[in-house]
Amino acid sequence: MNSNTIPSHLKLIDVNELSIILSVSKRTIWRMVSSGKLVEPVRIGGSIRWKLIEIEAWINEGCPEVERT
Repeated sequence: MNSNTIPSHLKLIDVNELSIILSVSKRTIWRMVSSGKLVEPVRIGGSIRWKLIEIEAWINEGCPEVERT
């Protein structure tokens, strides 16, 4: 493995990348988060990201509504 390669289970994506993956607008992403239809993002400083592995699992499960804790 190249030292510059990030393992997929550690990769974080931003709202732009997520909107491309899901083929929806950025506004729709935020609506989905607010309504509990999408996994919560991770906040790192001033950045908001999603764990790619969680998004892939969510898609593989059929995009179920997310339980909030």
